[in-house]
Amino acid sequence: MTLLLGVVAGFVVTLVDRDAFPTFGDGLWWAIVTLGTVGYGDLVPTNSAGRAVGSVVIIVGVTFIAFLTAVVTSSIVSSDQEKAAEAEKRRREVSDEDTRKLLREVVERLAVIEARLDDRPTRE
Repeated sequence: MTLLLGVVAGFVVTLVDRDAFPTFGDGLWWAIVTLGTVGYGDLVPTNSAGRAVGSVVIIVGVTFIAFLTAVVTSSIVSSDQEKAAEAEKRRREVSDEDTRKLLREVVERLAVIEARLDDRPTRE
């Protein structure tokens, strides 16, 4: 997307500001550097139309980079949250199974105790 924007902006600035950008290569270089928010200053628009194109390129570049950063960050955070939720789910499943096992052992011991109590002679 950045490359496409750079090509279009480079072509447009070459058309509107021939004095500062005599070749498409100059316009493309300037557009890519400007979109990337680097702005070396080796090539700059010299007329109003070129500056208008430059303003749009700067705004699009900054906005696009911010948007791209947000999307990538959101994707990474979302992936981490999904992994953490899955790990927590597995931990709970193991914990629940351990609890069921312990409860079965308790029930078995209680059954043995009750059987022993039932086998005891009663006092009357």
